[in-house]
Amino acid sequence: MAITPAALHSTLMQAADALKSQRIEGLFDATPDRASRYRCEAAGLTLDFSKHLLDDEAWQTLLELSDEQALPTAFTSLTDGEMINTSEHRPALHTLLRGTARDQHPEKSKEVEDTLARMAALVDSIHSGATTGSSGQPFTDVVNLGIGGSDLGPRLVCEALQSEAASLKPHFVANIDPDDLDSTLAPLDPGTTLFAICSKSFSTEETLSNGERAIRWLQAGGIREQAVGAHLIAVTTQVAKAGDWHIPPERCFPLWDWVGGRYSLWSAVGISIALTLGWQSFQRLLYGAHSLDMHTLAASHAENLPMVMALLELWQTHYIGAHTHVVLPYAQRLAHLPDFLQQLTMESNGKRVSSSGEPLAHDTAPVLWGSAGTIGQHSYYQLLHQGTQSFSADIILPLRSGEGDRDARRALAAHALAQSRALMVGRPPKEALQLGAERGFDESSSRQFELPGNHSHSLLIMDAITPECLGALIAAYEHKTYFLAVLLGINPFDQWGVELGKVIAGQMQSVLIGTGSKVEMDPATLAAAKAWRAANTD
Repeated sequence: MAITPAALHSTLMQAADALKSQRIEGLFDATPDRASRYRCEAAGLTLDFSKHLLDDEAWQTLLELSDEQALPTAFTSLTDGEMINTSEHRPALHTLLRGTARDQHPEKSKEVEDTLARMAALVDSIHSGATTGSSGQPFTDVVNLGIGGSDLGPRLVCEALQSEAASLKPHFVANIDPDDLDSTLAPLDPGTTLFAICSKSFSTEETLSNGERAIRWLQAGGIREQAVGAHLIAVTTQVAKAGDWHIPPERCFPLWDWVGGRYSLWSAVGISIALTLGWQSFQRLLYGAHSLDMHTLAASHAENLPMVMALLELWQTHYIGAHTHVVLPYAQRLAHLPDFLQQLTMESNGKRVSSSGEPLAHDTAPVLWGSAGTIGQHSYYQLLHQGTQSFSADIILPLRSGEGDRDARRALAAHALAQSRALMVGRPPKEALQLGAERGFDESSSRQFELPGNHSHSLLIMDAITPECLGALIAAYEHKTYFLAVLLGINPFDQWGVELGKVIAGQMQSVLIGTGSKVEMDPATLAAAKAWRAANTD
C-alpha cells in the first residue's frame, strides 16, 4: 500500500526534489511575509513552521492531500465515536473525557461526569483531612503505580505543573525492577502514604507486582491487612479483583475500553494529578484539551494546528528524508514531554501494515527522541549540527515558565532562539575558512568548522506552562498523531507489537525458575538464562 492519491504523491515527490537544492533562508528572501503566513495559533499555542524546507507549491499540495484524505471528516468520526479502532472494534473517545461532543454520547457522558464527581469528592475529602490513612493521619504523599500511559501522562503533568501543587507530594513507580519501588518508598511514612493503582484489567504484571510489594510495605509499617484499603485507590474495571486487595468499591474508578492507555491521563488515571495539583487544576487541564479539540473541529486546513503538524511530519519523513524527529522543550518542567510523546507517537503509529492488513510500501512513524533545555546542547546537538543523519525537530518555547531568576530565563530563551537560527543558517564554507584561518588552520582543516544548516524544524510557542496550555499542547500532539495515521492508512489505536514480548516473558519466567525445559529456546538466550540462574542461586 502506498500513499494516495498517486497524482498528489507524484507532485510532492517532484516538489521535494526541487527543494532539496534550495536553502530555507532563500525561501524567506523569496517570500518576505513567510513568517506570518507559515504560522497558526490555537488555545495558547503558536506553531511557527516557516523554517521548514517547504514552499507554497508543496504546501498547497499537502493541503490538497489533507482534503483528499478527508482529515476533517476523520476527526469528526473520532469525536462522534465511530469504530475507528478497527482491529479491536472500538471507538477512541478520549476527547469525550474532557467534554467534547458530550451531547452526542449521553450515556457515556453521564458515566464520565459521575466518575469525575466521585473523583472530585475523594480529592476534596483527602485534601481537607476528612479522609485519612488507617491511623487517622492526613496523607502527605501519593504513589502512582502504573506503566505506559498510566504512568507517563500523570508523571509529565505533575512535574510540569508543580507550581500548582496542593498538599500531596507525587511519586511515580513503573518499573518491575524492585529498586524503583524501594528507592521511592524509603523516605516515606506508611501511615501517611496513599497508593493509586492504575491497571484497567488489574492484571498488568509490573503494576500488580509493585502493588503487592506496596501492600507488604504498608503491613510492615504496622498497618493491619484489613486496613490497607484505606491507603489504596484503584483505577480499573475489575472491582471484584480490587476488592480482594481490600479496596472498597467507592475507591475504584473505571477506565473504559473506548479509552486507550496512552490517551488516558484525562480519565481516572489522572487521579494522581488531581491529588497533587488540586481538583481545579485538573479541570483546567481538561479545559485546555477541550479548547484544542474545538479548534481542531472548526479550523480550516491551513489554520488547523495539529493537522498542520501532521502534514509537516508526513512531508519531512516521506519526502524530505528525515529519519527521526527530535522534541526539544526549553523548560525543565517539560523534561518528561519527549518520554510521553515517544509512547504516544511510536506506540500509535509504529505499524507495518494498513488498518486492513495490507503491507505498507512506506515508512510510518519516525523515531521520536529529545530532552529538555540546554542539557542536550552539551550532548547530542553536535550530531544535529554536524552529523550525517537527517531529522526534523520541534523546539518548544514557553514565553512564561515560572517566577525564577529572570536573567536565567532570558538566557534560556536566547538559547532556544539561537538553536533555531543555527539549525537553519549553519556556518557556510566561507565563514568556516575565515574562522579556521584565525586559528591557524589550513583550508582542509577549516572544514571542521562548517555546519550545513538547512535543517527543517518548527518553533512551538506556549503562552505559559499553565494547566490550560499544557492540556492544549498534549491534545495537539494526540490529534497530530491521529491525523498522520489517517494519512498513512494505519490504525493508531492498537498495539499488537507489545503483546509478543509479554507472552515470551511468561515463558522465560519458567526457564529462570528451572521448570521450562519444554520452552523453545535459542542457544544464546538459554546461555543468558543459565547465567542468571547461577548468579541468583542461594
